[in-house]
Amino acid sequence: MTPAAIRIDDLLFRWRPDAAPAVCLRGLQVDAGKSLFLHGPSGAGKSTLLNLLGGVLLPERGRIEVLGQVLGDLSAARRDAFRADHLGFIFQQFNLLPWLSALENVLLPCRFSRRRAQRAGDPVAEARRLLAALDLAASVHGAPAAELSVGQQQRVAAARALIGRPEIVIADEPTSALDAARQDAFIDLLLAEAKAAASTVVFVSHDQRLAAHFDASFALTGELPA
Repeated sequence: MTPAAIRIDDLLFRWRPDAAPAVCLRGLQVDAGKSLFLHGPSGAGKSTLLNLLGGVLLPERGRIEVLGQVLGDLSAARRDAFRADHLGFIFQQFNLLPWLSALENVLLPCRFSRRRAQRAGDPVAEARRLLAALDLAASVHGAPAAELSVGQQQRVAAARALIGRPEIVIADEPTSALDAARQDAFIDLLLAEAKAAASTVVFVSHDQRLAAHFDASFALTGELPA
């Protein structure tokens, strides 16, 4: 049986005790090495759920298990370390440091996680390999992130998430600023690299057309389950 990379049971999260639930799930499981397309309308709690999966937030009720670890059993510092070691994030706005080069941005996870650095082998060589695999020419590897196009920044963000072969890659609508052809090409490149690293992928978007690229899809509606 394929082990679960992510398992959620009876999850409830509210921003305030008197507020409506931001996320409410009976259950969700993502098997190791698989890709999940998570979709839903604006306000359904997609980004909130990703923060819960990363241990940035903790639920009011329920259990979130990532790679066999119950996140609620860890202190804040240990959740930070766990996230740095095991999860790669691609943010909607990419969150690159504009004054660092493309290469330096990709290498950041190896500065914060010895495990990621060790798994990368030669981090600089691996960063260059990832950038090339994600179709970013060597001529821009040394360029400041602020000088890159949106498409180039997107590829740098993906390489940063993938370096050190994290077991889970989480992508929060990273293709929202791209046209359809570039969306498809980027997702294919991302999934190919994740598969080579045996990484599990959780990809969030409101564009259900993209679901065909993934092993499974899950709708987050923002409504309470019956």
